Amino acid sequence: MKHRKAAVIAGALLMATAGLASAETTLKIGLAEDPDVLDPTLARTFVGRIVFASLCDKLFDITADLKIVPQLATGYQWVDDNKGLVITLRQGVTFHDGERMDAAAVKYSLDRHLTLPGSNRKGEIGAVQSVDVVDDHTVKLSLKAPFSPLLAPLTDRAGMIVSPKAAEAAKDKFGSAPVCAGPYKFVERVAQDRIVVQKFDNYWDKDKIHVDKIVFQPIPDNSVRIANLRSGGLDFIERVAPTDLTQLRADNALQIASMGELGYQGITINVNNGAKAKNPLGQDARVRQAFSLAIDRDALNQVVFNGEFIPGDQWVPPESPYYDKALPVPKRDVAKAKALLKEAGVEHPSFTLMMPNNTEPQQVNQVVQSMAAEAGFDIKLQATEFATSLDLAEKGEMEAFQIGWSGRTDPDGNIFNFVTCKAPVGFNNGLYCNDQVDKELTSARTVSDLEDRKKHYAAAAELLLKDLPVIYLYHRKWIYAFNKKVAGFTPYPDGLIRPQGLTMQ
Repeated sequence: MKHRKAAVIAGALLMATAGLASAETTLKIGLAEDPDVLDPTLARTFVGRIVFASLCDKLFDITADLKIVPQLATGYQWVDDNKGLVITLRQGVTFHDGERMDAAAVKYSLDRHLTLPGSNRKGEIGAVQSVDVVDDHTVKLSLKAPFSPLLAPLTDRAGMIVSPKAAEAAKDKFGSAPVCAGPYKFVERVAQDRIVVQKFDNYWDKDKIHVDKIVFQPIPDNSVRIANLRSGGLDFIERVAPTDLTQLRADNALQIASMGELGYQGITINVNNGAKAKNPLGQDARVRQAFSLAIDRDALNQVVFNGEFIPGDQWVPPESPYYDKALPVPKRDVAKAKALLKEAGVEHPSFTLMMPNNTEPQQVNQVVQSMAAEAGFDIKLQATEFATSLDLAEKGEMEAFQIGWSGRTDPDGNIFNFVTCKAPVGFNNGLYCNDQVDKELTSARTVSDLEDRKKHYAAAAELLLKDLPVIYLYHRKWIYAFNKKVAGFTPYPDGLIRPQGLTMQ
């Protein structure tokens, strides 16, 4: 009898344990690409930012209506005639390795962004001359000159704070197993297959975290990503193609959400980065102007995106207060394009256009290729794995590169590092340089009044839309599809998937 009771109790315990195990929730998110290195200082990719939203909290964040709000910070104050920024920090925050997040850790992280070789954050916060610890929960950033956009990069990777102990121990391998102070801690990464993160029990805002585990799966092919969502292999996918919306809206098991982006999609031209810049497209602005005029942006939007996106010609979307309405999206003019090519002495220019190898860029550039051919262009398309394409562009191993930018809350983040003469490596891939453009964009950084800044941006736009180091094409909408068992999702203009508030029903 005793043995029977023991067996019953043991069975009950096993059932209870199994019930607890099965209660763990996992959210499977399909990404359009595989992120690059998971080090906030070195990372470049948009999909990496989606993963970082779960791993690494920032000093500040944004709201869905673009207000800047504290996250690891609790407040800030401009001092010293706007050449100093004092930030107070949230207390009681720990990193995933158990170390304390304090002012020393913030100084370490910001200094690392500014000094680590290969840093992609240096250009974003390069106005910072020094970071000083005031006390355990206060830091002061001293600036070389007033820099009005500074808070904006601190809402992104430049504001992510890493564990000094972990970063020092891992050195250049830190991006393989990052340690931050976000809601989830890193578990594993299998290249081109998955990134797994687990809920961090000591997260400072843990009451908003309801999903136990997130698995990010890179699936570049849109149709495969959708098939996985519909079959249950994925719970959530980002950057749904507008052409897929009809079938997804007809699926009663799915939900759709969308939001206009802050950034742009365009074609970067190699004008000065090595031997591959030595061709008519790279050396003659008239050829670039002809290329731009050969493209019907409205038709491109209709054909590829079912009219869901927004045609564009500047680094901010038309609804932005910084968009220069005096320079509207140009209408297609094949005759003028041909005349410009004739004037340039090259009526049939040929070049290779590199693009990431997922579906959307290939569709876009097939249309661009066809349109440009009518003006006399011979374009060869080169589909390249995403991270590889970024490396090739940085090295100047491209003539033209169709690539976008997910956008920043301040317009400076969409333009300064992409066209200025001393921009950090990895942004101004074509090595465009115009001293007058530099002067205007630098001046826009030193004033805070909207109208004053708009004047400087308008002057820069006039020059840039003549030189065309980047040919802007359109602005996307972030479109998401997810299973109805997922609740609590809010789309943001930066396109990131924030886990706070997400639940699995």
